[in-house]
Amino acid sequence: MTTHSLTLDRVSYRLADGRSLFSELSFSFEPVATGLVGANGAGKSVLARLLAGQLTPDSGQVRGSGRVFLLPTPGYPPRGTVGELAGVGDALAALARIEAGSVDEADFACIGDRWDLRERLQQQWQQLGLPDGLDPSQPAARLSGGQAMRVALSGAWASNADWLILDEPSNHLDARHRQQLYEHLQQWRGGLLAISHDRGLLARMQQIVELDGRGLHRYGGAWQDYVDARTAEREAAAAQLDHARAQHRQQQRSAREQHERQQQRQARGNRDAKQANQAPILLGGQKQRAEATQGRAQQIQADRLQASAQQLRSAAAAVQAAPELALFAHEGERGSARLLQAQDLVLPYGCAAPLQLDIRRGQRIAVVGDNGSGKSTLLRVLAGQESARSGSVQQHAPLALLDQQLLALAGDRSILDTVQAANPAAAPAELRTRLALLGLDAQRIQRPASSLSDGERVKGALASVLYARPTPQLLLLDEPSNALDLSALQALESLLGAWEGGLVMVSHDTHLLQALRPTQVLQVSAEGWQWRDPE
Repeated sequence: MTTHSLTLDRVSYRLADGRSLFSELSFSFEPVATGLVGANGAGKSVLARLLAGQLTPDSGQVRGSGRVFLLPTPGYPPRGTVGELAGVGDALAALARIEAGSVDEADFACIGDRWDLRERLQQQWQQLGLPDGLDPSQPAARLSGGQAMRVALSGAWASNADWLILDEPSNHLDARHRQQLYEHLQQWRGGLLAISHDRGLLARMQQIVELDGRGLHRYGGAWQDYVDARTAEREAAAAQLDHARAQHRQQQRSAREQHERQQQRQARGNRDAKQANQAPILLGGQKQRAEATQGRAQQIQADRLQASAQQLRSAAAAVQAAPELALFAHEGERGSARLLQAQDLVLPYGCAAPLQLDIRRGQRIAVVGDNGSGKSTLLRVLAGQESARSGSVQQHAPLALLDQQLLALAGDRSILDTVQAANPAAAPAELRTRLALLGLDAQRIQRPASSLSDGERVKGALASVLYARPTPQLLLLDEPSNALDLSALQALESLLGAWEGGLVMVSHDTHLLQALRPTQVLQVSAEGWQWRDPE
């Protein structure tokens, strides 16, 4: 079997607004199952496009052998046709032209040896549980989020590529289809680079590579090995920072004490000179020699102080390379204990069985089930954004919904404008501080939301929900972990663990569900709704 590698040789890349994303980046990706992690906005998706040849670096080279298939994170609703979503739109169009009589060499080159592409796609779609009769030419917007991701993955499995680069491949997949994805990844024998924050997926990788402002860093082993290594690095960096602080304080004390001794010697010398009966020329020579000695001592001390200050800055930078992020919500009014009631609720789509709900303060309900069963529809109905087929919903307290489409961050509106609109009375400086604690700097929060990464938009949408007025007492969260980086996921888990209001969350992230510590689990299926105790 031929070994294929992907190599970055002193690659530099600037974004359209002139910002430098990568500078002199060099790294070699081995053809093993590799998870790529990093903060939102670090440039993981841009790096993927560079490796796949879809972008050209400003300087340096990307070298590789074999064919690379890139699966980008599909937007929602997805654009184009189902075939284009599967990444084979050009090949299907070329195949159609050849069948219509085309002899264009470009069409034959596009097809290569994939003459059975349609059949292989249909076989993949059947294995992935997609609807029968799915047509590659139909609009992809008709698909649900989970169906869209499975279609995109089908193109990857059918690609026969030497390298797969998958960008957040488990987004929108339910538990059953995530497990199916994991099995496909374990069976893949080519090069694999998975950009993901899904800890279940990362646990199945052979190595983890992290991208940050310093470059790319390789960690052998899977997710837990990476966590242990990063923990050890942070502890070592913190210890080094403590040592550097102590050294710098010692140098500051030494400099202060030296200055005081010099002042005392100078005062004593001045007194002795007045009392001594020596020629002025001799006194002048003594003074010059003393000043020269003092000058050398001062320079040595200044150099030591400067060196200790530089060591302190370097140690502080190492600790701050992975800043801790924080989410916090307004305390707000306690309000009533009962937050929402639903009686004989039948959804317009998905599960047709009636549902009874009585949500009170402190309840944390995890809603689980297959894609298409009605979980997202339930949240929209509870929030009043969609009408039920029958039954009633009574809201007894302010609530907020964070949906998968991130409608609050549509268009060219900035994160800061969106959060300010949700809380007009808040001081802009306070909101900027809170957004900074989410890893959203002053520049990002003022850019159009459409120019930000998926993870940055998720953070902004979270902020617009959590920092709103009136303070929501009931949170409805639909897959809130999608596209969040690991630091933001930890901050979200910390918030949900301490949240005192009501919470209804749809999620397929088992780690997040464990951190949520749900009081109840609501399972939805074609047969109906079922309450069960948390595991």
